[in-house]
This record gives sequence, C-alpha cells and structure tokens, in this order.
Amino acid sequence: MKILHTMLRVGNLQRAIDFYTQVLGMQLLRTSENPEYKYSLAFVGYEGGNPGQAEIELTYNWGTESYDIGTAYGHIAIAVPDAHAACERIKAVGGQVTREAGPVKGGTTVIAFVTDPDGYKIELIQAKSTTYEDRRHSDAKNTDPLRSA
Repeated sequence: MKILHTMLRVGNLQRAIDFYTQVLGMQLLRTSENPEYKYSLAFVGYEGGNPGQAEIELTYNWGTESYDIGTAYGHIAIAVPDAHAACERIKAVGGQVTREAGPVKGGTTVIAFVTDPDGYKIELIQAKSTTYEDRRHSDAKNTDPLRSA
C-alpha cells in the first residue's frame, strides 16, 4: 500500500493552484470539472506525481468560498534541501512564512512553516545533509530549494 493523495477543500481554485505551483514549485498535474455535482478538482505534485510521489488534490465546491479548518488538521510536510533558502524564496514570491527556519524544539532537524491562501499549514523539513549549525555558518549559494527537493 501507499499514499496516493491528500485532498484539501479550497475557496478559490485558481488561487490555490497559483500558490502550490508558483510558491511551492509543484506541477499542475491534471484538472477536472463535474458540473452535475458542482465541483472542480486540480491535482498538484512534484516529479509528475503518482506513482512516484503522492499528490495533493485541491477540491473546489462551487459557491463555497471558505472552510473552517478545525482543530484536527495538522499540516502537510515537504522535504527541502535548505529550509532557510526555501523560506527566502517563498517570501520573495509573496508566500507567507509563519515559522522561520530553525531547529525543531528539542531536536536538531531544521524546519519551517508556511501557510497557503486557505490557511493550511505546510511544514518544510530540511534534508539531513545540512544541520542547523552548518547552515548558520555556510556561504552556500542560494538555489531554488523547492524545485530541487
């Protein structure tokens, strides 16, 4: 078994597509419309999505502009080679960083959080190849950290 996708209900499909493709660097994999049941879908992901990677299904129920996320939802996690550089790139293209990159409380893994336009949280988890201390003292060049994850 494997995870195929996670579905998020969104209040504006194009705004959500723009965030996941332009801010997080995902690809728009496919879309569909269902006029009979009044909803539209967009699937986004990295590296072509399934079968190699799980996807995110963005669901727009026609006429519903917002949702109460509730207290049970946590976040989606994305691996990035450099969380600090990812945060800078996200801010540069208008994304909202809600927790700057730094070590997780009680650990050494470097994480950050961003929030999508519908309020969903996305955790950026830095690959283990660079520790927090290494990054703080690094002169590594700034690359596109999300597209190379």
